[in-house]
Amino acid sequence: MTAIAEPKGTGLKREMGLMSAINVIISVMIGSGIFVSPTAALKYSGSVGFCLVVWTVCGGISLLGALCFAELGTVVPRSGAEYAYLIEAFKKSHSFWGPLPSFICAWVYVMILRPAEIAVIILTFAEYSILPFRHLLGLENLPADDLHLLIKLIGILGLGIITYINLSSVKLYVTINNVFGFCKVFACLVVIFVGIYQLAIGNTKNLAGGFEGTHSSPGYIALAFYNGLWAYDGWSSVTTITEEIKNPEVNIPRSIIIAVPIITGLYVFMNLAYMTVLSMGEMIVSEAVGIDFGDRALGSFSFLIPLGVALATFGCALSIQFGVTRLCYVASQEGQMLEPLSYIHVRRSTPAPAVALQGVLALAFILVGNIETLIEFASFLIWFFYGAAVVALLALRRSQPNVHRPYKVPLIVPYITLAVSVFLSIVPVVSDPSPKYLFALGFILSGVVVYTPFVYYKMRPKWINNLTYLIQVLFEVVPSSSKTD
Repeated sequence: MTAIAEPKGTGLKREMGLMSAINVIISVMIGSGIFVSPTAALKYSGSVGFCLVVWTVCGGISLLGALCFAELGTVVPRSGAEYAYLIEAFKKSHSFWGPLPSFICAWVYVMILRPAEIAVIILTFAEYSILPFRHLLGLENLPADDLHLLIKLIGILGLGIITYINLSSVKLYVTINNVFGFCKVFACLVVIFVGIYQLAIGNTKNLAGGFEGTHSSPGYIALAFYNGLWAYDGWSSVTTITEEIKNPEVNIPRSIIIAVPIITGLYVFMNLAYMTVLSMGEMIVSEAVGIDFGDRALGSFSFLIPLGVALATFGCALSIQFGVTRLCYVASQEGQMLEPLSYIHVRRSTPAPAVALQGVLALAFILVGNIETLIEFASFLIWFFYGAAVVALLALRRSQPNVHRPYKVPLIVPYITLAVSVFLSIVPVVSDPSPKYLFALGFILSGVVVYTPFVYYKMRPKWINNLTYLIQVLFEVVPSSSKTD
């Protein structure tokens, strides 16, 4: 069967300006964590003073890492973030080993990590979206199994909505993401202003201890920074969608320089606000710090916190899916995934097959359940790939010294980021040796097993042509112009 003819000019469109790029970063970085569980950094800090220092320094470190990606995003103007940088820096170094790191990156992100994250986040959305209405709907006495089923059904509905949005159009995604970004920042500001009010009326008892009790153990300090830095993850999200950013040479660095400090300020002052109402002990044992804070400080307006969590998680899942489909799209263009995953809808200019694949994978993880451990085993690899991208930055400076660099980060910055990435890749393994890391290694090795015949030796089963034709007809997609050119 022959492929459907391609309309001229089919491909991803640059429809996202500076504000939309800022909102992408905000959407991915601000999920449920800052509302539900900002406790680990406090626990390992040992004091409220040092905890605030940890949150501030972690924001600064995240900004340094993001600035490395800002340079990479201007040197390698492709979507896919670390995948695109690894393939550009190393694919010509060796026919087998050169493209392998980028394939492993795509294999981990596309097939397991991002869809599993989306599943967990959308289930959190489902749980908190019904929390303000449990009394109204009479759900308080609902058996636990029935409540769990209801949450799962709402989660599946939420997943269907975000998949539909990302299938429909980039403009629809941008509009909805901008609205949700504004709402989640507003929810953060509600917490902060309530904290300011508590300070104004003299509720400083919980802050009086300052740095008293600060842990001096290097291991505890390392774990405090480890947990703080995980909360800031997502700063690279704008570089995942480079090909859809208007004037990326300018807007990518600007969006990072604006968004990451804003989120750092929100995180630090939200923790400070929590501490005005909750004691250190109460925060450490709390299952949902924001909910406890709202119950005690907001009175009849306490519903704003679970509503804020629902908004934050929905926007986060929407943006994570949007980003990983672009990674899938670029990996397919490079011949490292099925070719139809790089095809574009003829009218909507969205990578419809890649979006559908992510929807199906996330649905599978929701149905399977108990996927938190799955995320834990793969999550430590995120900073490994961040570090690999920084190595790619250093390699590109050496191999392509004369390439135009609209933004060039000071050399000390990538070395600091590389050191942090090594630290965050090692700490979880050392602090909590677990068989799950062997499972991670096994999944990587399974990627090598797939890579060798199908990517390196380019084996192509006969049924691929039929599948490609079916996907083209079903999704109304064609090869993108950038791939053909």
